[in-house]
Amino acid sequence: MEKKDVLILAIESSCDETAAAVVRNGREVLSNVISSQIELHKLYGGVVPEIASRKHIEKINQVIEEALTVAKIGLDDLDAIAVTYGPGLVGALLVGVAEAKALSYAKGLPLVGVHHIEGHISANYIENKDLEPPFVCLVVSGGHTHLVRVQDYGVYEILGRTRDDAAGEAFDKVARAIGLGYPGGPKIDKLSREGNPEAIVFPKAKIADAPYDFSFSGLKSAVLNYLNGCRMKGEEVNRADVAASFQKAVCDVLVEHAMHAVRELKVDKFAIAGGVASNGTLRAAMEQACQKQGVKFYRPSPILCTDNAAMIGAAGYYEFQKGVRSDLSLNAVPNLKLGER
Repeated sequence: MEKKDVLILAIESSCDETAAAVVRNGREVLSNVISSQIELHKLYGGVVPEIASRKHIEKINQVIEEALTVAKIGLDDLDAIAVTYGPGLVGALLVGVAEAKALSYAKGLPLVGVHHIEGHISANYIENKDLEPPFVCLVVSGGHTHLVRVQDYGVYEILGRTRDDAAGEAFDKVARAIGLGYPGGPKIDKLSREGNPEAIVFPKAKIADAPYDFSFSGLKSAVLNYLNGCRMKGEEVNRADVAASFQKAVCDVLVEHAMHAVRELKVDKFAIAGGVASNGTLRAAMEQACQKQGVKFYRPSPILCTDNAAMIGAAGYYEFQKGVRSDLSLNAVPNLKLGER
């Protein structure tokens, strides 16, 4: 007997993207619709939670309708609904969770709550049909920097995490300090191509008792101190050099920790995920390091690195196959830890 295809409608609203997607069998994306709020939040230099929530309410039905239309299916063709329920901004998460619960109830469809970070990791399954656990994955996004051992679908061991600022936060804060505005990551990536990454030596934090943990607040402070020093001495700041040197310091630390884990755990597959994983310098550095170690390197395309619903559909499929179901008491959990349910 032929195995029936599983069609999942996925919803993602954890921060400032309202997204919906239809995913078949966890790896085939039939539609992936994203409504971004970047232009709105640019005015404020960062995401304003109340504005994000309001915009999600305005956009969510429209985005879901478009995802179903592009996929050429109706709600009656679905097998389940997957939704991000944490971590993220509580008001933003609630919009997606409420919508998913309403559809699940109205149509009698199973509901699967998905962890946002698990979604980012699962983006790699969409792009790389041959990738299966176990492997090590570095998740780098605005609010998270995690080094994770993926032991099986939905089974994770956190090897290391940031002690303070996530890499993406450091990018945003340094971008603001050198007058680039929001969002910082893509702007620093672009400007750094005109600069010399060796121009300024910024510190790289090492945490003695936790070799896989990260710390970026010292680096961020070093950049701010350098800029203040230049201003006090009346020296002109070469913004491209600052951007390139800062980015090199972040990428060096990420690569060093990742390759340390690869060697210690003797894995032959390594993946990156999350918004910062779309950074060109980081992608190139990781690819080179993996080649040197003889490890297969996986990365999602940039559109699947930033927040999207296709990745939630991929993660939701594997949870659904394992029999995970959420009931209508599912709630937003803004500080949800990876591996918790």
